[in-house]
Amino acid sequence: MSGQDGTRRFAVLRRIRALVRKESWQLLRDPSSIGIGIVMPIALLILFGYGINLDVKNVPVVIVMEDDSAAARGIASAFELSDYFSAMPVKTMAQARDMLMSARANAIVRVPSDFSRSLELGNAQVQVIVNGADSNTARISLGYAQGAVSVWAQKEAARSGNSVGLITVESRLWFNEANDSTYFLVPGLIVLVMTLIGSMLTALVMAREWERGTFEALFVTPVNSFEILLGKTVPYFLLGLAGLALCIAGSKLLFGVPLRGSLAILTVVSMLYLLVALGLGLVISSATKNQFIASQVTMLVTFLPAMMLSGFMYDPRSMPFAVQAITYIFPARYFVKLLQTLFLAGNIWSVILPNAAVLAGMAVALLALSVRLTRKRIA
Repeated sequence: MSGQDGTRRFAVLRRIRALVRKESWQLLRDPSSIGIGIVMPIALLILFGYGINLDVKNVPVVIVMEDDSAAARGIASAFELSDYFSAMPVKTMAQARDMLMSARANAIVRVPSDFSRSLELGNAQVQVIVNGADSNTARISLGYAQGAVSVWAQKEAARSGNSVGLITVESRLWFNEANDSTYFLVPGLIVLVMTLIGSMLTALVMAREWERGTFEALFVTPVNSFEILLGKTVPYFLLGLAGLALCIAGSKLLFGVPLRGSLAILTVVSMLYLLVALGLGLVISSATKNQFIASQVTMLVTFLPAMMLSGFMYDPRSMPFAVQAITYIFPARYFVKLLQTLFLAGNIWSVILPNAAVLAGMAVALLALSVRLTRKRIA
């Protein structure tokens, strides 16, 4: 019995290897596939790296109140009442630092314990620490902070009839000391590349196979649906990894974007997202069996959300609540958060583990669904 099992396993592996080899040759002979997998990552890297800057609003900020005087509370109120901030008061810098590191806040405003006394002497300071991973948000946060302090100082002077002593803002940028928007945009390009290769390309190629009747021809052979899907997706998985390597190399060589996290972790989470993208492409092609419909559906449910709703270009926290809730459906949001954290902040496990777990769950569910749909359609 064990010998028969071994023979069957060997036959399965041989069939899968033959399918992978056949699909690899077909991929290499298809100029459009090579263009999407190799040329497109470079083109997107240059386009977004050199050509795009973004504006955001509604910055989440932590207010550290080390001074409980009326003047300090007035400063906190200036941020809490501002339309440009979502203020969260805390007592200690340790709490604020944890919130900044876990991406629950973009900035820290620290009112020191000697604020009221320094204010009377005319040399009071308010410290602002900004998450510089998104340099555009960092610049706006600093400008908003200075504006909020200035507005408070004017109101205080009007209320008391006396001019308020000079208050200076001490600023620091975390994660992006160069204050360069390219550092924020370039890591997000990996999302678009993985989506194009994993979802768009796979959906089109598989839908073409359905249209030509290739699947029906294959299913009269001993291979089953799982073997066919595995043999056809392995080359595109490897092509996606090649696109990932190009993006990482380009980000370092062309733009000098730091990679503060582990390259191994970055590779693993990118592989998870690539599996999710492949699963989406397989499900769409199995459900539609038509190249045109597959391309439209894939654009609607994968590429456009990756561009608009993932946090790659626009901060979801600036969107209406209903739209924010919808963004959690799309896997690109979790991948963008992982990439920005690994490139610019480092191995922050409170961000990496939950987002990677969601991607892993999505990958398993989508790949299982693609096999089930294929079996159902063929039967």
